[in-house]
Amino acid sequence: MDNPLTPREAGRPGPRRRDRHGRGMRGPIAPPQVPLAASRADLFADLVQDSVDRLERRWPQLADIDFHVLDVPRLDGAGQAWNDEAVPLGGTVPARDGRRGRVVVYRRPVEIRAKGRDERAALVHEVVVEQVAELLGLTPETVDPRYGED
Repeated sequence: MDNPLTPREAGRPGPRRRDRHGRGMRGPIAPPQVPLAASRADLFADLVQDSVDRLERRWPQLADIDFHVLDVPRLDGAGQAWNDEAVPLGGTVPARDGRRGRVVVYRRPVEIRAKGRDERAALVHEVVVEQVAELLGLTPETVDPRYGED
């Protein structure tokens, strides 16, 4: 024997890739470059980025703003409770103390309100336009002239 195989340590079994009957997943269902492999959160982040790219052509100062996607809005204080107002779809944090301004889009509230992919993309763009307008102190129609069109 030229290349003897070293047996595994008795106390450490190797990684189990299949179940005990030899069945089970062998690997990922789809390669990472296929749209099937992208999660809903990744697809939503792509919608936000597409909307930002569209607006940056008209407003180059958006390069100084950070855009984030969070699953749901959170309560800021420990003693706060939910009220009867609608759940926000997005929010802003103005620039101060050397920090960049931020626009946040909340994924789950937007997904719940949209019925399909096209409606979700339109709603994401509306939310981004509204939040950018609030951050810049402009009207949404000024930020995007097609705002509000169906």
